[in-house]
Amino acid sequence: MRRGKPELFVAVLILILLASYLWYTRRVINDLRADARRSSAMYVRVYRALGDTTPGASDAALVDLSRSILEQGVPIVMISPNGEVSGHGNLPFDDPAHPVPDADPRVRAYVDVLQRANPPIVVPSIGTIYYGDDAVVRGLLVIPIIQVVTAAILLLAGLYVIRTRGDAARERLWAGMARESAHQLGTPLSSLGGWVELLEDRGDDESTRTVTRHMRGDLERLDRVAHRFERIGREPKYEPLDVAEIVERVARYFQARVPTLANTIVIECTAAPDLHAVQGDPVLLEWAIEVLTKNAIDALAGRGGRVALTADHGADLESVVIRVADDGPGIPSEIRSRVFEPGFSTKQSGWGIGLSLAKRIVEENHGGKLVLASAEQGATFEIILH
Repeated sequence: MRRGKPELFVAVLILILLASYLWYTRRVINDLRADARRSSAMYVRVYRALGDTTPGASDAALVDLSRSILEQGVPIVMISPNGEVSGHGNLPFDDPAHPVPDADPRVRAYVDVLQRANPPIVVPSIGTIYYGDDAVVRGLLVIPIIQVVTAAILLLAGLYVIRTRGDAARERLWAGMARESAHQLGTPLSSLGGWVELLEDRGDDESTRTVTRHMRGDLERLDRVAHRFERIGREPKYEPLDVAEIVERVARYFQARVPTLANTIVIECTAAPDLHAVQGDPVLLEWAIEVLTKNAIDALAGRGGRVALTADHGADLESVVIRVADDGPGIPSEIRSRVFEPGFSTKQSGWGIGLSLAKRIVEENHGGKLVLASAEQGATFEIILH
C-alpha cells in the first residue's frame, strides 16, 4: 500500500489540474459569449438609430454606444489635443459609487501602463485614446502559461511515477533475494548447531566449554541475522519493547568480541529503571542498535577506547533515549550532514548502508528519531522512541 501512495497522489494532482484548467477555459468561453451578446446589442442599437428621424436620436445612440463600449471592460483613457485628460473608464482604481475625476493624478499615471499594452489611437479632432486589454484577453494570455505549467507538471509526475515504480521493483527484488538468502542459511545453521552440541557433550575442560559457549552465541546471532533478512520487505511486528534488555543484550554480545589486549576497547552499558513503555519490533530495533555499536567500535580500531550504551528517560518522561557514544576521533563537521545518506561511508571497504538502514528502522518502522548528537569528544548517536 505504501508503494501505491505516490501513484494515487499523482493521479489526484492530475485530476485537480485538469479540473481547474477545464473550469478556467469554461469561464473564458462564457466571457466571450457575453462579449458577443454585447456586440450584437450594440449593432442593434446603432442600426435602430440610423433609421430613427427623431431629433437628438443620433446623439442618444452615440451616448448609448459609448456606454456599451465601457461595459465591455476595456480600460481606456482619452487625452484631448491640448494634453488634458478628457475621459476614462474601467481603470483598476475606478469605483462606481465614487467616480474618479479626470484630473486625478492616478489617471494620468495609468496612461503609461496602457501605452505598454497597446499602441494608442490618434484622432486629430478628439485627441489620443489609450486602451488596454479586457478580462477576456487577459484570460487568453494566461491560458498558454497554464498549458505549459500543466504539461511540465504532468511530465514530472510521469517521471516520478516511473522512477518510483522502478525503485519499488528493485526493492522487491532485493527483499526477495534477502529472504531467499535467509532461507538458504537455515540448513547450515542447523547443522552447525548440531556440531556445537556434540562439542558441548564431549568438552571436558573449561577452555572447550568457553569456546563452545562463544560458538553458541555466534550461532544465535547468525540465526537472528537470518531472521532479520526474512523480515526485509515485510510489515514490522509491533509489540511491547524491553528497551533495557535489548541494549544490554547488544552490549554483552560485543563485550565478548572486542580487543582486550592490544588497543583495548571497553563496552559499557547502563539502563535506567522503569523506562517509558514503547511499542516496536525488537528484532529490527536490535539491528539498528548493533549498527551504531559496530560503527563506534570501528571508529576505535587501532587506538582503543570506550563505547557507552545507555537507555534513559527522555526529557518529557514520555520517551526513551538510547545513546551509543564513543571517545574516538569523532565525525568532521563538514560531513556530519551526510552520515545518513545511503552509500556514504568514510571507510574504504564500507558500503555506506548501515546508518541509513538504522535511520529507516527507527524513523519509518518505529516513528522515532535517529540523530547525531553534539559531543565534546568522539561521536554520539541518539535513538528517541515515544
